Amino acid sequence: MKLDFTRWLPAIAKDRRTALGIAGVAALGGLAFGPAAVAAPVTTGPHQGARAAIDLATGKSRQGVTVESGLTTGSPTTKVPAGKPSTDELIPHGLEGAQSRVPLDDAQVANAKAIIAEAKRTGVGERGAVIGVATSLQESKLYNLGHLGAYNDHDSQGLFQQRPSSGWGSPEQITDPRYASRAFFSALKNVPGWEDLPLTTAAQTVQVSAYPYAYAQWEQQAADLVQQHW
Repeated sequence: MKLDFTRWLPAIAKDRRTALGIAGVAALGGLAFGPAAVAAPVTTGPHQGARAAIDLATGKSRQGVTVESGLTTGSPTTKVPAGKPSTDELIPHGLEGAQSRVPLDDAQVANAKAIIAEAKRTGVGERGAVIGVATSLQESKLYNLGHLGAYNDHDSQGLFQQRPSSGWGSPEQITDPRYASRAFFSALKNVPGWEDLPLTTAAQTVQVSAYPYAYAQWEQQAADLVQQHW
């Protein structure tokens, strides 16, 4: 199978900035159009071609994605470590529906840390970091993806599947996790009242995905990552 996918998957990862290797699970459900775009109409279903391409490249199947119903962050008996954001700061509006979760390798954790670091630098805070990590979990499963060849979703690349043709930056820029994260947070800050919006609304306004409700399923895992690495 690897001999097959290397023909159409020439650049699935970009050195340390992507840190993909050929491990992990990925499933693309969104498409980042441009920093100033408006919300797209709602459709259903994942991007089948890109999802299959990444599954083949990583050598894993969708069975690595689990769904957890009724999951909430923290509990009355959970003590938040000193200096870490609280559940109320991370998920102020509560979770929207059932939550999905994927196991993460070192590359994915490193990319999550990069997003969190840029959230601090750009001033969007803990909540912005949760939105950013959840968005990347949906778009690329926290893998910094290169061009997927025939299976690419237009010219989308990187952690947030941003498109050079829509003004997000050059392929080299959007496959730099720091640049891609800054670009995402800059666009997020231009969304009026983003701090008070549900995660899926805030993310969708930036990403203009064909599957706008897909982001919410990653809010719990994103919050866990932010709490751990803030």
